[in-house]
Order: sequence, then C-alpha cells, then structure tokens
Amino acid sequence: MTNHWVDFKNTDIFLIMGSNPAANHPISFKWIMEAVEKRGAKIICVDPRFTQSAARADLYAPIRSGTDIAFLGGMIKYIIDNKLYFSEYVKHYTNASFLVNPALKLPGQNNGVFSGLKDGKYEKDTWSYQTDAEGVVKKDPTLSDPNCVFQLLKKHYSRYTPELVSRITGTPQEKLIEVYKLYASTGKPNKAGVELYAMGWTQHTVGVQNIRTMAIIQLLLGNMGIAGGGVAAMRGESNVQGSTDQGLLFHIWPGYLGAPTASMKTLAEFNDKRTPKTKEAKALNWWKNFPKYSASFLRSMYGANATIEEAYQLMPKLDDGGNYSWLMIFDQMYKEKFTGFFAWGMNPACSGAHSNKVRQGLGKLDWLVNVNLFDNETCSFWRGPGMDPEKIKTEVFMLPCAASIEKEGSIANSGRVQQWRYKAINPPGEAKPDGDIMSEMLFRIKALYAKHGGPLSQAIAKLTWPYGKKKGDEFHYDPRLVARELNGVFLEEKTLENPTKKGEFKTFKKGDVVPTFAWLQDDGSTSSGCWIYCGSVSDKNILGMRRGQADATGLGLYPEWAWAWPVNRRILYNGASVDPEGKPWDPSRAVIKWDGEKWTGDVPDGAGNPGSGRPPFIMKPDGVASLYGPGLADGPFPEHYEPLECPVEKNLMSPQKNNPTIKRFDKPGIGSDLDVYSGVDSCDPRFPFVGTTYRVSEHWQTGVLTRWCPWLAEMQPGMFVEMSEELAKQRGIKNGDKCVVSSARGEVECAAIVTPRFKPVVVDGNDIHQVGFPWHYGWITTKDRKYDKSDKKAEVFTFGDSANLLTPTIGDPNTMIPESKTFMVNVVKKGVK
Repeated sequence: MTNHWVDFKNTDIFLIMGSNPAANHPISFKWIMEAVEKRGAKIICVDPRFTQSAARADLYAPIRSGTDIAFLGGMIKYIIDNKLYFSEYVKHYTNASFLVNPALKLPGQNNGVFSGLKDGKYEKDTWSYQTDAEGVVKKDPTLSDPNCVFQLLKKHYSRYTPELVSRITGTPQEKLIEVYKLYASTGKPNKAGVELYAMGWTQHTVGVQNIRTMAIIQLLLGNMGIAGGGVAAMRGESNVQGSTDQGLLFHIWPGYLGAPTASMKTLAEFNDKRTPKTKEAKALNWWKNFPKYSASFLRSMYGANATIEEAYQLMPKLDDGGNYSWLMIFDQMYKEKFTGFFAWGMNPACSGAHSNKVRQGLGKLDWLVNVNLFDNETCSFWRGPGMDPEKIKTEVFMLPCAASIEKEGSIANSGRVQQWRYKAINPPGEAKPDGDIMSEMLFRIKALYAKHGGPLSQAIAKLTWPYGKKKGDEFHYDPRLVARELNGVFLEEKTLENPTKKGEFKTFKKGDVVPTFAWLQDDGSTSSGCWIYCGSVSDKNILGMRRGQADATGLGLYPEWAWAWPVNRRILYNGASVDPEGKPWDPSRAVIKWDGEKWTGDVPDGAGNPGSGRPPFIMKPDGVASLYGPGLADGPFPEHYEPLECPVEKNLMSPQKNNPTIKRFDKPGIGSDLDVYSGVDSCDPRFPFVGTTYRVSEHWQTGVLTRWCPWLAEMQPGMFVEMSEELAKQRGIKNGDKCVVSSARGEVECAAIVTPRFKPVVVDGNDIHQVGFPWHYGWITTKDRKYDKSDKKAEVFTFGDSANLLTPTIGDPNTMIPESKTFMVNVVKKGVK
C-alpha cells in the first residue's frame, strides 16, 4: 500500500470502490471523517449496494458487479478528453512519452484482444518498446506521436463513451459524469485524491487490471507519492501486509524476491534472471541490488552451514510455469496428487471458492493437520453435511494454538507499519504459540532425518534456527530473535563505504545488526531474512515497539510511532511529490522538502538532488511509473471483459466476451468433474441473478473466532441473502423468510433481508438484479452439528453454511485469486421449486 490510514486526513476527494471501510475498516473511517470535517473533503462511493460507506458519501453511484474497468475506463477518457490530467507530472514521472512497437494492435482493432494471443496466452513481441541503436527506449516528450504510450492510452479508451459505459455498468450516465467530474478535479497540484479498494476489486477474473486501471487514473492526476493520495489496499486482516512481506505466496521469497524455477540451475542464473536491466542513464533501478538481497536471505536460512551457492541448491524450486496458488492446490488435492496438508490459521472448507470441491478434496488426503484456536469446518469436515465418516480415510490432527493476546510478536498493517504486540495472558490448556509448534516440529523432523535419512535431507539438516533456547526436550521460541534475523546481521567483520556518503567508511563486527538494506552484501557476509525489514531493529531495540507521537510535518507521518518498511518511509514514491527542480507540487502538504543540503520530512523515496534528473519511481527499471504495463498476462492496458459467469449474452465493448487468458477448470487437462459454470457462453435461465459476497462488522473472515462468541453470534446470528424490494416482490419473498440460494455448484439456506440498499440496474435496456450474502458462516456452529454435550460452547448457535458453496473455481490470470464477487445464482423461497 502506498500511503497509510492516518494520511486519509490529508485527502480532498475519496473514491470508495471495491471496499466498504465504514463497516469493514471502521478505524480508517475515523481519518476519512477528519478530512471531511476539517478539510471539507468529499466522499464518492461506487458499489452494487448502498453500503454503510455510501450512507456517508456525498455522491453514490450504483454499478453492476464485475464492470469496474468499464466504469474507470470511462473516467480515463473523460480526464484525457477534457485535459484534466496533471501534464507536468505525466510527462516527467510516467512512461507516457515512451514509443511502443508499431505492430501492437489494441482490442478495438483486433476483435477485442491485444495482438499476440495464441492458445489462451499472449506472445508479447508486439508489446515491446522502440529502442535506438544503444538499446535506449525512444521517447516523444510532446506526447503527440501516434505510437507513444499517451496516444495509445487515449486511443484505447476512446471507445469507453459515457453511453456505452452506462449500458455495460448499469450506472446512469448523469451519475458517471458527476463521479468523473468530481474525482478528476484532483488533477491539480493543490488537490489530492485517494482510492480505497479491497476484495471488491481483487476477486475477479480481471482483478489485477481493476487496480491497474485506478493506478493509471492516479498517475494521470498526479496522485501518487503525495500526501492524501495513493491507492489504498484495505486489508482483510491486521497482518495481511506482513504475511505477504514474509513470502506467504508461492511465487516469492520474503521481501518480494521472485522465487527460483527449475531452469535456474545456479545462483548466478537465478540472480541474472531476476535482476532487471535498464539503459536509462539516470534511472536508479533499485532492483539491481537483487543479488545482495537473495544472498542475505540464503544466509538467513542456512547461515554458515552452507555456502550461498550450496544454500541456493538446497532451496526448493518451482516447476517452470508451475502454479501453486490456492485454486490449484485444492484442484490437485481433489485429484489425489499429494497426501498431506497443513491448515494453519485458516478454514479452507469455508473460505475457499467452490467449498464443496474443497471439502471433497480434504477427504482424499491421508492426513490433515489443523492448527487453530477452535474446531472448525476444516478440522471436522469428515462429519459435516453430506459426508460419511466411514468412507473417509483422512486422519485429522488438531493442534490448539495461542491467540494474538496469548503470544508476543509483530504485525505489519495496511500502511506497512510494523507494530509490536505484547503477550497479555498465557494460552489455555495445551495451546502453544505458533512459533513453539513450528520449532518442535522442526527438531523432530531433523531427528528423523538424522536417524533414517531421506531425500534432500541436507535441506532440513542444515537449516539454522537461532530463535530461542532448549530446556530439556522443550524449545522456547523467542520472536524478538526472529525480528533480529529479519533485520539482518553481519556474519563477519567488514569495513564498508557508507552507501549514502561517498568516502566515508565504517567497520562492523560479526553479529552487528545491519543498519539498513543499503549495507547488505552479495558475497555472503550479511544475512537478512527479509531485506525490506532491514533497519527495523537497532543495536538497542526493536523499532516496532516505539510509541512516539511527534509529528513535525503535521501530516500524520508520526515517524517515531513503530516502524514502517522500507526504512521507516510512510509514503511510498514521495520523490514524485516534488517537481524535477525539487519544489513540492503542493507546499501546504509537502511530504519532503530540500533544505539546501538534504531532504527533510518523510524518508525520501527516489528523490535525487534537485535538478539531477533522477526519475522517482526507483523500483521500476526505467524510473518512471507505468501507464503502459506490458508485464501482465492479460494486456498492457486494462480492457473490459465480462465476468466468466454473467447476466448478458455478449460484451458490448468488443467481440471477446471474457478475459481470454483465464484458466477455465472445465477444460481438458485442468479442473475436475465438479467444476461447472453457468451463464458463460449464453445466459442460463436457471440462475438469472448476479451474486456477490461481502462482510459484516460483527464477524471476521469465516467466523472461526467470532461465531463461537455468543455476543457476536447473537448480533449476526446466521447466513442471510440481501435482495432488493423489487426482486423480493417478484419472488414472493418477505423479510425474514427462509430462502434457498443456488448456483451451478451448490446451494445454501439463508434468511431473507429485503432492503432498498439493492436496486435493479438497467443493463442495455434490461433490469438486472443483484443479491449479496456474507461469507462468515459454516455448519460447525449450527444446531445440526454433532457435538459433545459437555462442551461449554455447545449452546452457541448460528444459522446456515458457507457462501463459498456457491462460488466458482476460476481465477485472475495474474494471481489466480477466485472470482467470488460476481457469479450467477437463483433465489427462491424455501419450499418453492
């Protein structure tokens, strides 16, 4: 995330689209309301439902779920046509001037797809830039060349007229123009706009491109790197940011280092493939330091037990082109491609798309380990609805773990702020902190390898684990030692030149903490478990423990409150908040200032000395932000495609109905007999309504922690389906009636909530109804569950099963995140066929 929640107080215009912060991120809304009350800020809310956030908005616009790119593409056209973009920012800080291969064909001239599509995958030869004899990208600073990025952007979105966008989205034209006009007013140096998104944007087959479209808008308006600007990712948990920082996802190592594949035989090959090159003389290209970060990470894994080359050989590699995302894991599980599974702090039997398939897959394992606070639908899947325990071979182990208040450690929140949390009480019974459980497992596995040997035994035997001390047979894990290893230390005495002060040298002793990642080395002399956290620990303390409240800038940076990665920087890309001569675009909200010798304010990001010509987006090889992004799987510009399951016969924007690069699980070679869809090639009369999922304030995720709490279960006692008054009348449903919601994959019993918050939208002249339901529920807390009568929680009941029994196995081609926000359903009153 680019900025942070406190920074919302500096915003002039909020666009809430793809999220509902008033209900799901209420603390963030505190800062939104401060901007409203003190700055006169305006709130725009675009959502299929009139949400709690919409109720506080100055402007609300309805939209058909899954059509965000059409809506935002129309805004891009409006901004360009009316010359509302921040011209100097666009010219200097984006790739607007870059010349693209003349052979590129845009969807408007190529039957709805970009040039190069072959067998569901793009060959990107025509997406390249034009270069001179030295390999430098050719540019047109006037932005008039027909092959420059700016002109291609203008051409691509020229098709997104208000009339056509309204026909696709169901948003009235006058509302579109009202939204466009208000948000585009931030394209001035003295204005700032921010967008707030969550799973309402990500969980689509065009999820990445949804966010890309908004990034393009923010760049056109000059809203990146400034106070009150940015693109705000509203995380669903307090440590989602922290978990991805530490390499939770299959394709990265900690610190967003791209994971190696099988074809990268040596560390040198790996570093060469993962280190971007540039011919731009003034670009800093910070990722050129990749070899320093990979070597330091390998040292954190194996220490002196292996050379960095040997450590690389011991690390697992991905198959070339291999995909180990959530959907693929459970697809392979269902096909019995592996035998064991750890469900650690999660509940996939309810949280996973197409939960019926997930639950069937769990029954094909030899063993399942569930690490959680309470029993859940995953741990007890074998005794759930439709299951016959006598036919299930899976052996299930339940390991009770400590809750957040029962252990010590850190989290990194939406604003990248690493905050330390302290233990308040001991965990009950046999429950242990996660680190203790992992440590015991590692030492037992090491002992088994030492006794019996086995494949790749050295990969386990040589692992270092300097995270605590053994007392007898028990190992007591210390998260403070993990924090130190994440930061990094010197493994030998080393004298180095100060990377920020040429000619100045400093000597470090073995065991000294590395001050910042600029000091990390590629020769194995430093370790760092996560390079972006280098600088989070000093010789004296863990900076995440700080609680200083000084705020010299008045912008809410609070640099002494905890610690933010990288290097305590609170606003990313803040080098773009000043003009090429180093003067703040908006002096009243200056994030950084040049005092004649150095930058003051926030920790500068990408800012060279004034007038140096260094472009500020230093994590990009060319130093500028990408209006044109040829790195994605489904196109260098976002294009509107219909959701896989949708209520329309065709895509009004082009002949290509759905995203052409998605992996459908009903095709040969992928998926299973359970993977079925509706409304793909043509509308399916069995499922005429658009379904979407969302959250309520009283429950968290699948409800494993909250459904067992009587006071919360009583406030939101069970599964419901929210529908419009018009649809309820059509179906003969009254508020509170029991209903059955069904899709091609399953059905869920719900209570009806009939409300004016949903209204039918008019799409190409037809009324389209949308319904919504929360995904917090599951059968484990219902009266029908089988439970021990002595269980103190036995009288805690909720109603209904998971909304994900309805959602499809289909994902975004870049991330494979499931399309759980748009799919086709039917709703009938219980007992009515």
